[in-house]
Formats: sequence, C-alpha cells, structure tokens
Amino acid sequence: MRVCAIAGGVGGAKLAAGLQAVLPPGDLSVIVNTADDFDLWGLRICPDLDTVMYTLAGLANRETGWGVTDESFNTLAMISDYGEDAWFKLGDRDLATHILRTQRLRAGMSLTQVTADLSAALGIRNRLLPMCDEPVSTVLETPEGLLEFQEYFVRRRQRDDVLGVELRGIEKARVPVEVASAVSEAEAIIFCPSNPVVSIGPILAVPEMRELLSNCPVPRVAVSPIIGGKALKGPADEMLRSLGHEVSAAGVARMYEGLVDGFVMDRADENEEASISALGMRVLSTEAVMRDEPDRGRLAREVLNLCSKLDTV
Repeated sequence: MRVCAIAGGVGGAKLAAGLQAVLPPGDLSVIVNTADDFDLWGLRICPDLDTVMYTLAGLANRETGWGVTDESFNTLAMISDYGEDAWFKLGDRDLATHILRTQRLRAGMSLTQVTADLSAALGIRNRLLPMCDEPVSTVLETPEGLLEFQEYFVRRRQRDDVLGVELRGIEKARVPVEVASAVSEAEAIIFCPSNPVVSIGPILAVPEMRELLSNCPVPRVAVSPIIGGKALKGPADEMLRSLGHEVSAAGVARMYEGLVDGFVMDRADENEEASISALGMRVLSTEAVMRDEPDRGRLAREVLNLCSKLDTV
C-alpha cells in the first residue's frame, strides 16, 4: 500500500517511523511542516524536517525525540564563550545538516531537492517532502505581543498563551510537484499525531493543499495527538485551549471534519467515540501511546488496517 503521511514534530515522526517499518521501501511519502523553519547564525534550520529525517534514519535522540543521538555540543559551547546567547541547542553532528542545507539552498537548489539528497545520504529509502519550497514562518499572537515560533517554543518554553496564529509568506507558497505526485499516487493518507494548529495547520494552509488532500479518493485517517485531555509532548493542549478549541480527541476530530474518513484515538477517550462518529468518521480506539519501536509498528499496522476497511467510493 502506497501511503502519504502528513507530519510534524516528535509524534508525527514516531508514527512515520512505524509506517516505514511495516511498509515496503519506497511505499511511504511524508509531507512535513516547514513553517517553523528559521535562520540562526546564518544557517537555515528546519526543525520538523530534521526531526522526521533523523527518526526515519534511526539517528534521533531517543530521550528528547529531536536532535541526533550521541551528540556533542562543543560548537555551541564556543559560541557561548564568544558571548552569544546559545538558546537553541544545535549539536555538532546536527550542525553538519544545517551547513550543507544552507550551502545548497544558496547554490540555487530547492528545499525539496536538498531534503531528498540529505535523506538519501542517511539511507532513507522513502520520500521526505517539505510542504513547500517557499519560506513560511509561524508567528504567534500572545499577551506579550507577536512571537516567532521558535522564540515561543524554545526560548520562552511555551509559557505564553497563544491567542492567534499568523503564517507569514503562506500566500506565496505552492504545492511542490513532488508533493502533488505523492498525494495522487497514494492509496491512503494518514494525518500523524502532530499538533493540529502549528504542525498540520500550516501544511493545510498551503494554497490548494487542503483541496488536493480532500479530493483524493482514498482512505484518509487522522490520529489524535490528545490523550485524556492532554498532549503527550509539546504545547498542543494549551494551544488548543487558548485558541478556543475543545481539548479532547473529539475536539481534534472536529478540526479534521470533512477532511478525513477515519479517526484513531486512545482507549482513554472511548467515551468520545459517539461524538466523533457523528462527524461521519469511523473510529478506532486503541493504545495510541508509542513508547518504543514495537509500539510504533503496532500502531502503524492498526492505522493501515483501518484504512483498508474504509469505503471511500
């Protein structure tokens, strides 16, 4: 089964890795959020792309979910010695990714091309696709004013209430040919358990992306990132709350209404099944926490099994 996954962040990367483990090589494409990309010390940093890439390559730090395993931070220490605020943790091995990406982008390569080359060099045999090649940046409205996403997420440790989301540059973004091809060839589309506001939201905001996905006549399934009213990792629960959404699996399902045919949630939220079914979605209640690689593969197989049962005619 050829699968197109929509992902961002650690939760999305975990399910993408599970799908990679259970599908034949080459049958998985992952469209990744790039609206949290930014420039630091002259380098182009793509946090979600790199988290997914390192996870698929088996290089991700298992404790944090981001960055590279067995990492050192000598460069960052020296930057601090020069008096710079080293607030964003870039490891020495991780820096190689940003250096080469920046060099190749400046040479005229697209982000899609650069990502394909870097992921192939790390042994990834599936397609890792940025949501667009144009720069898009997430800016959050907070009581303290407008904050760039990484300022909010890393430097300020997500302590601000998010009152609004602006995607600067999104009107100039275009669906890459490679993304359109991956969607058209897919036999199932899976929305990974990523933050629906700042991970999945920007992907769907790329002009014509939502229409492309919603018009694709294949099973489309979303996996909830909210379990028992909380996000397992990151600020999705607090962000949903401050933006006026219900912080629950059902609340997430409503954000996908009209876009997906199936919805996967944790057994802790079984009492919400009727509400989600009323949205026209077939519901799978399962153990949705991915603690290790066997969990990732199990959940991936269960999601694919749900896809196979959906009638999209």
